[in-house]
Amino acid sequence: ELEGLGSNLVLVIPGQFDTKQGFASARGGGLGAIASSKLQLEDVKRLKNDIPEVSEATGLLIGSAIVKYADVKKTVQIIGTTPDFAEVRNVSLSEGEFFSQSDVTALKKVIVLGANVASDYFSDTSPMDAKIQVGEFRYSVIGVLEKKGGLGQTNLDDQAIIPITSAKRLFDRDNLNFIYAKVASSDLVDTAISKIEMSMAKRLDEDEFTLVDQKEVLQSVSNILNMLTFALSGIAAISLLVGGVGIMNIMLVSVTERTREIGLRKALVATTGIILLQFLTEAILLSVGGGVIGIFIGALGSFALSQFMTITLTWWSIFLAFAVSVGVGIIFGVMPARKAASLSPIEALRYE
Repeated sequence: ELEGLGSNLVLVIPGQFDTKQGFASARGGGLGAIASSKLQLEDVKRLKNDIPEVSEATGLLIGSAIVKYADVKKTVQIIGTTPDFAEVRNVSLSEGEFFSQSDVTALKKVIVLGANVASDYFSDTSPMDAKIQVGEFRYSVIGVLEKKGGLGQTNLDDQAIIPITSAKRLFDRDNLNFIYAKVASSDLVDTAISKIEMSMAKRLDEDEFTLVDQKEVLQSVSNILNMLTFALSGIAAISLLVGGVGIMNIMLVSVTERTREIGLRKALVATTGIILLQFLTEAILLSVGGGVIGIFIGALGSFALSQFMTITLTWWSIFLAFAVSVGVGIIFGVMPARKAASLSPIEALRYE
């Protein structure tokens, strides 16, 4: 989702921000920094016009408003922005068009709906040219975004977009929440950051803004995912160990209970290899049975979760899980099988 924003993005955020520790503003944290933001639309224009490395720049003014159409009335997150937003965020429309600079200049009340918002208000009908109530104003629907998915403020499916000038009037605010600057090339990001910092420092103090390279955010997310993967791998390893010990104990009990049978088979010229193969096969069948049941439950659970979130079930993961299951049966079945194969036929037949 974050990569979908682009790896050559630079975010200008109000206050002091650390991608590892979060907001650390002297004004009391992230919400306080955003509320007292001094970022302005003029900053966006200056970054785009004065810095050659910045190909596009856009500002965001984010708020919530009651949106009503017919009998549907909900609170929707509204993004006020500029026409460059579509290019910066790599968004495309399923129908209609994005608003233009002339719409921004004329303070036109036009709105672009996220996919989920359009579905909530218009179901299977087209919302184009419909008039919807946003706060105290009526807006004309001019476009619908393609469904993209995401989390929080990255999920445009649950949001609606209006011109920045209309958003200022709607929320009665002049400051911006964030500024996105799209650098022409990944190789120019470092140079662009230096120039953006100098440009912003002409108007704002050092603690009133922070530049965040999208690559830093991606790296932080990657580190978190790696730790989660490591933790989940540890839990899975413990589960496999417990399952393997269970198989081994079952097979040891089986060997003990079938000692006379083993002695009889050996007396009838069954070789050590045949006895070893017999019990090893039984251990593998136990793990195969458990693996098949596990695959069925996992697929069923994935299907149930897919109703609420995006789930991808890959064949290689199923094959790998099944192979590991069989491997556990082989590894933990060797000891009971060797014990059975090493029994003396005379002592086995005497066993009570």
